[in-house]
Amino acid sequence: MTQRTRKFIGTVALLVFLCVYALVVMAISVKVPTWGTTGKTIYYAAAGLLWVIPAGLLIKWMQRPDAE
Repeated sequence: MTQRTRKFIGTVALLVFLCVYALVVMAISVKVPTWGTTGKTIYYAAAGLLWVIPAGLLIKWMQRPDAE
């Protein structure tokens, strides 16, 4: 698979992942108002940063050079 193809597939996958992730975070956040200030802070900090791990792995895969 060429790098160009991986970038296309990765871009589509990243967009789908982020949309699904945002919907899941919103669905869970319905329960957040009952968690108190500390719980809210931890949840929103974790939810705001957690998507970076799979996105980084996907971008690393996309940037892999083509096989010779």
